[in-house]
Amino acid sequence: MWGMDVGIDLGTANVLIFMKGKGVVLREPSVVAVDQNTDRILAVGNEAKNMLGRTPGNVVAIRPLRDGVIADYTMTEAMLRYFLRKVVSGFGRFLRRRVMICVPSGATDVERRAVLEAAVEIGAKEAFLIEEPMAAAIGANLDISEPRGNMVVDIGGGTTDIAVLSYGGIVVTESLRLGGDRFDENITRFIRKEYNLAIGEQTAENIKIQIGNAYPLHSEETMNIKGRDLVHGLPRQIEITDRIVAKAIEEAVGMIIEGIRHVLEQTPPELSADIIDRGITLTGGGALLRGIPELITKRTLIPAYVADSPLECVALGTGKALEDIDKLRSSGSLIGTSRRRDKRFW
Repeated sequence: MWGMDVGIDLGTANVLIFMKGKGVVLREPSVVAVDQNTDRILAVGNEAKNMLGRTPGNVVAIRPLRDGVIADYTMTEAMLRYFLRKVVSGFGRFLRRRVMICVPSGATDVERRAVLEAAVEIGAKEAFLIEEPMAAAIGANLDISEPRGNMVVDIGGGTTDIAVLSYGGIVVTESLRLGGDRFDENITRFIRKEYNLAIGEQTAENIKIQIGNAYPLHSEETMNIKGRDLVHGLPRQIEITDRIVAKAIEEAVGMIIEGIRHVLEQTPPELSADIIDRGITLTGGGALLRGIPELITKRTLIPAYVADSPLECVALGTGKALEDIDKLRSSGSLIGTSRRRDKRFW
């Protein structure tokens, strides 16, 4: 019975789970809270993220995924097991399910094997990998089966995957180990340097979401933020603008645009012509950063637009890929493993 196949977007910032016939059934932060004294897991997902920067010394909030790949295998396995128990009724029957998981296009063989092993360990009958730009393109409803060029840029939490796809495969790709988390780090560093104010991860993320803008043109947006004064050691509040945020993330956004330009330079001329007509599709949470489509359009002279439901595109793509798995496998777009074949890799 394959009726309840599962697609997993195993992201640095969030994990999304897609179930056939139900759509995206879970979206929670990729965070695990652990008691260091006992190694006991205290919370996972939303509850664990709320603990970031607010816990006693013995409680640590861990992000088991870094740059789109597994950094802490044990915690990743525990996190996946928790999420699947949350959404799959009768978890014991999970053994009858196939699982499709996405990985960055730049992931190494070792990193890919770790993801497959994690899926097998939590009980999947068969596990498959699909590269993120391929899943994003499928989830964004791009017709990649025809011999025509499509360009997708998936800006995730830890990685940005840029690819040109045609005839069911990836023609040119580049994976950058930066994404939304780098934006947060840059905002934190800029506020610390320019204002002598220390802010936490969640504050930086809120700044990015509320007034983040890669290409501010209109009237300024402002936001009051609170943190610890690095000179006096006391709590302090300041007001910042969207132009300050744009300056803070300028370098990271510039690196993404340079990556897009590099991929375009390697794209065959006929496919380049298709991309001019079809534009650049943006997916992932980073695509929601205001001004980024306009800035990409200005720097590349190619129209860029945000896909529908950009946060869910990769998860939706993993689910749709399971429906056409034989075709994708024959094109070399998938890597699979089976518990019944002693974890043999295709």
